[in-house]
Amino acid sequence: MLKVKGLYAGYSPVPVLHGIDMEVGPGEAVAVVGANGAGKTALVRTLSGLVRPMAGSIVKDGVEIGHVPGHRRFEHGIAVVLENRNLFGELSVRDNLRLAEQAGRRARGGAMRFTHDEVCELFPLLRERGEGQVSLLSGGQQQMVAIARALLLQPDLLIMDELTTGLAPRIVKEILAVLNRLRERGLSIVLVEQSVAIAAEMTDRAYVLSVGRVIHEVRRGEWQALLNDKTLVKAYLHG
Repeated sequence: MLKVKGLYAGYSPVPVLHGIDMEVGPGEAVAVVGANGAGKTALVRTLSGLVRPMAGSIVKDGVEIGHVPGHRRFEHGIAVVLENRNLFGELSVRDNLRLAEQAGRRARGGAMRFTHDEVCELFPLLRERGEGQVSLLSGGQQQMVAIARALLLQPDLLIMDELTTGLAPRIVKEILAVLNRLRERGLSIVLVEQSVAIAAEMTDRAYVLSVGRVIHEVRRGEWQALLNDKTLVKAYLHG
């Protein structure tokens, strides 16, 4: 589904990412973990088209998309929930979702993996607060809107950056339950997360980043070994 090879990218002539190799298969949940400054957000912004690669390739379903701008990535089945969410705060919840639904319907030629009613079933609050202005919602409620909006773009790959940071435990629990339901539906997920415990709970395997490089790959069945490796966790994850 997604294959990244030899990826270099950054915000200036000096790259932040150095030769990243990673891949995500159909229906797979993969984590990217690392301490602050490891390059996680730079990777998300490059995969989402907000930062152009300096070298290397990003291939989605056999198509090179490294040159595709961010506002067109959803046409290739990729939706992203950024850490700052980038919602239209002055608009209502319903209008935020409607805009995404219209774009997703056009991109998929009318074929809908997720409907408005389905995302409201995942997050009942969206129906209750549908006419409310997004900027007046709590951080956790805005995160629900951001995830729902991303789903209405009809992705088969959902990328999420620091999904649970700063959220109340109750909200985190609700969001993680929704992610489990999405995994059951076969949606591929890239979870970029500083919390190793959450990443281990929600994904099949992981890439550990440090200073813009993949320094360790956690394969299927190896999560517990990583959690038990105190040297690796302390050195690269600040655990």
